[in-house]
Amino acid sequence: MAKIVIVGAGIGGIPMALEMKENARKEDEVVVIADTPTFHFVPSNPWVAVNWRKPEDIKVELAPMFKKKKIGFIQQKVTRFHPVNNQIELADGAMVDYDFLIIATGPKLAFDEVPGLGPDGHTQSVCHVDHAGESGEFWTKFVEEPGPIIIGAAQGASCFGPAYEYMFIAETDLRQRKIRDKVKMTYVTSEPYIGHLGLGGVGDTKGMLESELRNKSINWICNAKIDKIEAGMMYVTEVDENGQVKKQHELPFKHSMILPAFKGVDALTGIDKLVNPRGFVIVDEHQRNPTFKNIYSIGVCIAIPPLEQTPVPTGTPKTGYMIESMVTATAHNIRAELDGKEPKDKGTWNALCLADFGDSGVAFLAMPQIPPRNVQWASSGKWVHLAKIGYEKYFMRKVRKGISEPYYEKLTLKMFGIMRLKG
Repeated sequence: MAKIVIVGAGIGGIPMALEMKENARKEDEVVVIADTPTFHFVPSNPWVAVNWRKPEDIKVELAPMFKKKKIGFIQQKVTRFHPVNNQIELADGAMVDYDFLIIATGPKLAFDEVPGLGPDGHTQSVCHVDHAGESGEFWTKFVEEPGPIIIGAAQGASCFGPAYEYMFIAETDLRQRKIRDKVKMTYVTSEPYIGHLGLGGVGDTKGMLESELRNKSINWICNAKIDKIEAGMMYVTEVDENGQVKKQHELPFKHSMILPAFKGVDALTGIDKLVNPRGFVIVDEHQRNPTFKNIYSIGVCIAIPPLEQTPVPTGTPKTGYMIESMVTATAHNIRAELDGKEPKDKGTWNALCLADFGDSGVAFLAMPQIPPRNVQWASSGKWVHLAKIGYEKYFMRKVRKGISEPYYEKLTLKMFGIMRLKG
């Protein structure tokens, strides 16, 4: 019998628990540790931030589903990982032993790296459902007395899609309220160009997103380093392609949402040979840590080097389907180890993304996500908005039912050559 512990219950942790339970032997124990009683569907946070959804609309209670699937559940915060001892320390002082550990914690939001950034500063956030809920409350007051808006991503950010989504969703909401003409909108980003996304672009995302910005009368500043944020004022340094100062901006705002850079969670910080200097878990091509070989990791918390050096630092995003491919590879590799074999499966790290713009959107497919690619494609239209709504309902239904990858999903994606495992 082996005890397999998964830390985290998000977009990666939930499918990981379900697939691990399916792939484990009957006698093996699968346990999830998370500091929240609910799963929440992160891609819907931009809708919550403009009150198109309530926080409760995108949450699922975890305990009933885990009980049905015979998966253990400990609702506690992990305060420290002890890989040498194969133990996890909890907030109440208890220690949890494991034979295999899968780290799926997600990131720490590094608001502190820019003075004045974040919910405790002068900007809103859509990174967490609680932040999005607070943003929705702010939005209710904002639309009564609108003013300039600044949306974007700070230096070091690796997740740009939600910034574009929130910007266009907010713009759509303002138009529907007939107050768009009262709001100047500016997109500020560390990306070297619009549509870079931390991926060097996918297909013609540069052209499509620039066109959307022009059509919606939204200004933009790329290669932007946010120096500090004060109440109602953002100080931004724009650099050229060589990283030299091009222009200093003082941008007044009444509402701002800026995505921060990510770091590893505090419980991982400084653990030699497990994490890199920013606290992200080091993994090999099989999702396994090279030093502590009974530790695997998936999702936003793993270490991936930047795609390229950019004038202002940008990171590489870890998107939904890419994470699901990590999940499947990990489940298969741990089963191989349980059977006395060496891990051999590798996730494809393909990206299939739907970015909602309120009444339209952009979809893109990158196979694999990180160049060079075998396939890259991007398209836009109103159908993307409808597809994103459908995907939200579909994914949350899977969580409620305790299903990771139904056969019909697998067959449908396989028809388009989209698979989770290489080979």
